[in-house]
Amino acid sequence: MLELYVMEDCPFCQKVRRKMNELGIDFIYRSYRKSDGQENWGYKIGGQTQVPLLVDQSKNVVMYESGDIIAYIEENYS
Repeated sequence: MLELYVMEDCPFCQKVRRKMNELGIDFIYRSYRKSDGQENWGYKIGGQTQVPLLVDQSKNVVMYESGDIIAYIEENYS
């Protein structure tokens, strides 16, 4: 299952979310609050407070950067 960590007002996060919805990909949507900082699960998993963050547990992939995430989901899930 894919997990996507995002901040609501982040245009890069919105871009990834839109692409995943267009492709009909099921994913867990995890809202990130900047105030959570290092207490956020996204930080604990990926080591950064950056979003978007994609976690693909089935392939043991953790990645940042909207362009990289979109390329990955297009290659592996479309």
